[in-house]
Amino acid sequence: MSKGRLEAAAGASGILLKYLQEQNRPYSAQDVFGNLQREHGLGKTAVVKALEQLAQQGKIKEKMYGKQKIYFADQDQFDVVSDADLQGLDAKILALTAKVQSLQQTCRHMEAELKELTSALTTPEMQKEIQELKKECAGYRERLKNIKAATNHVTPEEKEQVYKERQRYHKEWRRRKRMATELSDAILEGYPKSKKQFFEEVGIETDEDHNVKLPDP
Repeated sequence: MSKGRLEAAAGASGILLKYLQEQNRPYSAQDVFGNLQREHGLGKTAVVKALEQLAQQGKIKEKMYGKQKIYFADQDQFDVVSDADLQGLDAKILALTAKVQSLQQTCRHMEAELKELTSALTTPEMQKEIQELKKECAGYRERLKNIKAATNHVTPEEKEQVYKERQRYHKEWRRRKRMATELSDAILEGYPKSKKQFFEEVGIETDEDHNVKLPDP
């Protein structure tokens, strides 16, 4: 192996050893490659070879997990942690977790407040809106004034009278239409031609000819 390749292999081994010791958790070769490839530009083949070499040298541990190998730091190099130390770390983790949650909640409140302020009208925009509303209200007041001053208001009695007349005309329209239909049907029983021809010869125009329909009662 050339000197350049040896240096590259040594560099990869050093990077992987440091990474596994700092993380202190098991990884597959694929995991290590995925985590370090972007930062250090290591190829997958180089990662696999460096991990196997470190395991052979006893600098890291290797274990089969299913069909793949898992690599992790040699635990003998780490100091033994007492139960008191573990409890202290757990308490520190809980405190930091609570602090993170508090900061996240504060950030959410600030984001909501920022969104509300961003969507709110500026002072010039509010002044313009007020002027437009005043103008609109003035128009409504003028219309209301004209309506109150008008002398052609329809009284409830007049409205009722119009409604009754409409009903009467509607009823008469329906009655006459029925009579005309019955009469034409009786004539057509002995008429040699079609109904359309009969209407054309006699000069009868129907509501349908003028797209007129009886209104609802």
